[in-house]
Amino acid sequence: MVGADGEMVGVCSVSEALVKAEDAGLDLIEVSPHSAPPVCKILDYGKYKYQEQKRRNEARKKQKTMDVKEIKMRPNINANDYDVKMRNVVKFLEEGDKVKVTLRFRGREMVHQDLGMNVLTRVRDDVAQLSKVEQFPKLEGRQMTMVIAPK
Repeated sequence: MVGADGEMVGVCSVSEALVKAEDAGLDLIEVSPHSAPPVCKILDYGKYKYQEQKRRNEARKKQKTMDVKEIKMRPNINANDYDVKMRNVVKFLEEGDKVKVTLRFRGREMVHQDLGMNVLTRVRDDVAQLSKVEQFPKLEGRQMTMVIAPK
């Protein structure tokens, strides 16, 4: 049993522990029920629950959720448009987000899927030092997608 001040009291019976907790005006809480003997602590249960909730909320604030940002391109994209898209890809990767690069084929562009593959390979090579490919390029209907994650 652990006392109200945090020091080890020692092994005692349940009734004795309850009496000590009642004398202190606090609650007896079983901390580790599976150990032999079970570990109990004397403390204010309401205050304990409040601090535990605050600790959980603080941990949730600190954790970063990873978003998936999408960049859409065409197989015959111009150099300046490509540069603008790549600046956004780099920005997203530096912020710690995954990037889904979608290449959309329209009309007769479906015949030239190799051009689309070349664009996605170029994207992969341009951000190779910042990222790793999580999902390699694959064709789904009229669009080819690739997912890149930060290193």
